[in-house]
Amino acid sequence: MTDILLINGPNLNMLGTREPEIYGSDSLSDIENALKVLAKDNNVTISFMQSNAEHEIINKIQEAKKDSVKFILINPGPLTHTSIALRDTFLSTSIPFIEIHISNIFEREDFRKKSYLSDISSGVISGFGTNGYKHAFMQAINIIKG
Repeated sequence: MTDILLINGPNLNMLGTREPEIYGSDSLSDIENALKVLAKDNNVTISFMQSNAEHEIINKIQEAKKDSVKFILINPGPLTHTSIALRDTFLSTSIPFIEIHISNIFEREDFRKKSYLSDISSGVISGFGTNGYKHAFMQAINIIKG
């Protein structure tokens, strides 16, 4: 059983090479490796998923419900601003989650300021670079362990 599931949405597989002035130089595997260490240090399990396809992310969240995942961390990427289907999936599964953004979405283009997930999330971490993943992970542990 997985305690925490990290989901990364479209284009996040390009981290490390994609617009480093916005997203930094850490790759997705760098982020995952750092979280594996934190998971071990905190005696929790973590699994990872990245997809450029909305339906695969939705399927994974539904599977997480069946697998009794306790918490989801998600950087939905551009799906943040477009996906009512992703919102409905979180509502239907009732798995608590934190929304993560590497850049500060509120300093960017107007269309990035609207999230279909923020109001149903346990919290939002935005603008702290890839360190936001570590902050979200530690908060998820606090929530899980009460």
